[in-house]
Amino acid sequence: MTKKDDATFPEPDDARGQGAAPDETTGSDADASGPAPSGGAGAQDDLTIDDILGTEQTADAAAEDLGSPSERVDEYESALVIDLKRLQAEYANYRRRTEEQREREIERAQGEAAKGLLPVLDDLDRAAQHGDLQPGTPFAAIGDKVRAVAERLGVVAYGKAGELFDPQQHEAIFQAPTPGATEPTILEVVEVGYRLGSVELRPAKVVVAVAADPSTSSGD
Repeated sequence: MTKKDDATFPEPDDARGQGAAPDETTGSDADASGPAPSGGAGAQDDLTIDDILGTEQTADAAAEDLGSPSERVDEYESALVIDLKRLQAEYANYRRRTEEQREREIERAQGEAAKGLLPVLDDLDRAAQHGDLQPGTPFAAIGDKVRAVAERLGVVAYGKAGELFDPQQHEAIFQAPTPGATEPTILEVVEVGYRLGSVELRPAKVVVAVAADPSTSSGD
């Protein structure tokens, strides 16, 4: 019986000391985690609408609110008027560009149709030079009708002898040294040029009179 009672006695103090080690580790971990969060963050979360509205206004915000309502309205009105004028100017430029583009497209389409008449007009010019277009003849009547159609389309002939040579409008097929010529001048029109508005249908083919070489003239 005595042996059983001895078996139920508590463990020695040394055994309990060894088991207390985990408690010390737990205590050090708690210290390493830092102090518990203070109640400041919670106080900010507890702000009410009255607290926010009652906050004192900063100097920058107060400066923005300076000025009477009528002054602010005038500023807004001026800004709107400036924007409106800018939009009106942009729209006017857009309409002008669109109208110019439309007119060029119309002239280009008419020019393509009028190019088919150019060989007929050339034949009429040659017939007139040979005296084949006598007034009152059927041939002359047909020629007048064809020229009237070309005029209604807006086809204009250009290039005459005596005019100054313009490389933008005339095509020089030959240069003839001419005594007394001081600047390039059309001496003869080989083929009349035609244009329709700003569209060049065909340049005029001409013979150009140029200044004669003085050395060549003295040699002769």
